[in-house]
Amino acid sequence: MSVPALPPSAAPSADPSWQRLSTRMIWVDLVQTVLSAVPAAVAIWVVGAEPGAGQIWPLIGLAVFGVLGAITDALRWTFTRYRVTATHVELKTGVIFRVHRSIQRDRIRSVDTEAKLRHRLGGLRVVKVGAGQQAAEGESAVALDALTAVDAHALRSRLLDPAQALAAAEPSDQPDQPPHEDPAVALDDRTTPLAVLARLQPRWVIHNMMNIWAYALALGVGWGAYWLLGSLGVDVAGFVGGLADWESLGWVATAAIALLAVTVFGVIGLALNFFAEYWNFQLARTRGPEGTLLQTRQGLFTTREVNRDENRIRGVQVSEPLLWRWMGTADTSVITTGLDMWSMSTPATILPRGPVTVAKRVATEVLGTDAPFATALAAHPPAALRRRLWWATTFSLGIALVLTWLALTGVLPYRAIWAAAALWPVSLGAALVAYRALGHAIVGPHLVTRSGLVSRSTTVVQRSAVSTIVIRESLLQRRLGLQSVSVTTAAGYGAYDTPDLDAGTSLAFAVRAAPGVLDPFLAAHPGTEPESVTQAPARR
Repeated sequence: MSVPALPPSAAPSADPSWQRLSTRMIWVDLVQTVLSAVPAAVAIWVVGAEPGAGQIWPLIGLAVFGVLGAITDALRWTFTRYRVTATHVELKTGVIFRVHRSIQRDRIRSVDTEAKLRHRLGGLRVVKVGAGQQAAEGESAVALDALTAVDAHALRSRLLDPAQALAAAEPSDQPDQPPHEDPAVALDDRTTPLAVLARLQPRWVIHNMMNIWAYALALGVGWGAYWLLGSLGVDVAGFVGGLADWESLGWVATAAIALLAVTVFGVIGLALNFFAEYWNFQLARTRGPEGTLLQTRQGLFTTREVNRDENRIRGVQVSEPLLWRWMGTADTSVITTGLDMWSMSTPATILPRGPVTVAKRVATEVLGTDAPFATALAAHPPAALRRRLWWATTFSLGIALVLTWLALTGVLPYRAIWAAAALWPVSLGAALVAYRALGHAIVGPHLVTRSGLVSRSTTVVQRSAVSTIVIRESLLQRRLGLQSVSVTTAAGYGAYDTPDLDAGTSLAFAVRAAPGVLDPFLAAHPGTEPESVTQAPARR
């Protein structure tokens, strides 16, 4: 097998020496320092010593923050070393507290790359080497911030190809071998996708333009613009006040116009953010160290490449948010070991929010079968609906008691109690929606369970990956003859529930959900058979 040549900073040798990160980072930090000082310099030049000059102190703080960040990066570059041997990837870093991390090369499960705008302008990449850790990012992974794009690409190829590590560690003793093929050709061959599962469709922006974050974005950016323009002497309040006769319009019309303006601004902001985050998105199946990888590439200003080892994928989850279910909107993620599920970068998400038809098609490609999504799920007993109606009524009654107490103490007018009366039918409707979302099935090697009100999630888990079964019942469930079955696996969020099953069939369902897990505990129930699950009427 041919071995492509690597740059000196990325190629392991028989006795590798410690390498530095790219020196370009110093120049990038210098540019960052200058740019962070520009707003403060402009503000000082424009405002000068006028009475409002004190408002520029936040800009000065921004400049100081940028300078300190650049100094910190320079110190990190000075004290950081890494090396790649035939058996390990090692990193030494830290100024006051020295940290030495190492990952065995045969345990590497992912080599991801990321580049913020400042990295891309400097031709740099951040390389993150993971060994399937579930801890928070940075506690176990090795992150090299930053290498040149060529070094990063070559290092990723080297680490994800065990044959190259063997070739690097064992020099050939056959001098008459034919010359190696062109390294660039070999590198392109390994990075060529085996199959492209999805690419960004511009129409998906419709599914991402409206949520609660639209208002947070609009208010945050609006306040920032108001403060910045005010510090430069611009009378924003006077400008807005002169747009219309707000007193004659009244507070209702004024509030409606303000809400409309914030909504439009937030929707536009979310649309722009969607394209910036998912520009050039591609989900593909590529070659990996021990099989294949699910690889996503995306980003306009900050580019990210995340690889997920398909050997470690234990299932998929398709979630449909309640408010946008009428649009057929869904989120798609994989249930896999070795990814931090609580990371803000959501590495388990393999598709942007989009059509549920696309989500199920991609989930089918990942699973290798369409049976889990083509099979009708068994409905849950009517007692499950009664339980939800009971909780909806209790919640509405609790709100009514709180409003009554506030009215009696004079905090709120008595007419506010009617809000609880209006809330009750809404709560009952939500209970019905939550009940209709329930469903479960055993489909070949997979357990399928569906539940959720705010987000109806259909979860497909490999039965062979289930390590623990938990059957539980609350006091109310016991009175209604219900039980919940939870399966635990070393992947994803760890536990996935099938709530409110009939108590008479929950044990048989649990036995089938995890073959062999409950066998040692069934001696007292010799009549329990895995096939004895009573199927309720099917519901799509």
